[in-house]
Amino acid sequence: MAYDLKVETERLTIRPYHQRDYSNWLHEHKRRQPAQHKYDQGSTDMSECTEIWFHQMVESQQELIAKDDCYIFGVFHKQTGVHIGTIDLSTLMRYDFQWGRIGYMIHNHQWRKGFGREAVQASLSLAFKKLDFHRIEAHINLDNEASIKLAESVGMQFECIRKGFIFEFGEWTDNLIYYITADTPLK
Repeated sequence: MAYDLKVETERLTIRPYHQRDYSNWLHEHKRRQPAQHKYDQGSTDMSECTEIWFHQMVESQQELIAKDDCYIFGVFHKQTGVHIGTIDLSTLMRYDFQWGRIGYMIHNHQWRKGFGREAVQASLSLAFKKLDFHRIEAHINLDNEASIKLAESVGMQFECIRKGFIFEFGEWTDNLIYYITADTPLK
């Protein structure tokens, strides 16, 4: 599948990572502030994230794209080129379902500027128009208010709580399921 996977908004460019993104990616990860809440990774030790490590990560991501397993996109400021965050679209099932999942992370020093909403909205459009998904879900921890607000702001609707859905924090945790389909207008 050969797709043009780059999408642009008024302020953002969203595209797969390139080898040349390393310095920008590393610099912005190092600028992160301490964690603001339990779902914010905050500032982290980046010493193991060498340029070789990054190049291998990009190659792995390109393989996932080629297999239609997962599409991982860097979110960049359109004018400055600064790395703002990451969006991922995972294929859950194709065939008669065309079903995927979206994940998103905006560096905490870039919060409260509307970048998350803008990036997710554009990525959903890409998922429906270029990747031929029909349904996209967001799997959200029950108390992750910021993620819930973001999902709702782009038109995703609450569907259910999946019990014992994901293993994290040393236990099986419940997740809220938000969804949107290709025929739902994006907000």
